Amino acid sequence: MIDLVPFRSLGRFENDWLSARYHFSFADYHNPDRMGFGPLRVWNDDTIQPNTGFPPHGHRDMEIVTYVRSGAITHGDHLGNHGRTEAGNVQVMSAGTGITHSEYNRETVPSDLFQIWIQPDARGHAPRWESRAFPREDGNGRLTVLASGRPEDASSGALLIHQNAAILGATLTAGQRLEHRLAPGRRVYLVAARGRFLIEGCELGPRDGAEITDSETLLIEALEEGEIVLADLP
Repeated sequence: MIDLVPFRSLGRFENDWLSARYHFSFADYHNPDRMGFGPLRVWNDDTIQPNTGFPPHGHRDMEIVTYVRSGAITHGDHLGNHGRTEAGNVQVMSAGTGITHSEYNRETVPSDLFQIWIQPDARGHAPRWESRAFPREDGNGRLTVLASGRPEDASSGALLIHQNAAILGATLTAGQRLEHRLAPGRRVYLVAARGRFLIEGCELGPRDGAEITDSETLLIEALEEGEIVLADLP
């Protein structure tokens, strides 16, 4: 079963430095029909203008995955972590018992990113931050596990999250196809980061989302060169 979530239907926020689209209820955007999907609580599509960003603020008990689509984001937190995550790469912040952090675009061009929040498997984890470079080869046609807490991904090199869930990404050329197998009882939230795709015969345009349930094998075909990011969830 597939429920499409068109980009035009997303919640929105605009000011002089941030253009945000919300796949689920967030901040002042409240939609009782869009409160999350399994442990996936937030999927924000943000464009941050140069030399601006989110000043220091706090979080608790949330696994926050940032996937940078273009430009770069610079992270700093009260634990002393500091790093720059550029396009195609991923950072993970486990807020756990509490973390104060900032996220700025220190570049000369706008930065586009997905902010993905997943509820942890328990409260009170130790706060932490990690970032890792993942090669984004256009048209590799394979799903790469970017962040995961699934037992089968323990040796994959993926960034750790405290939940039996995974964030995966792939780039495809026009006409390429791939399969993603779902274990029984699992679900997928998928977003076309760029390009157009057929998902089990349903067409997704750029930045559209899709909720997939009750499926054993997810068939994905690129109608043009593009990129997908998906969450495999309990």
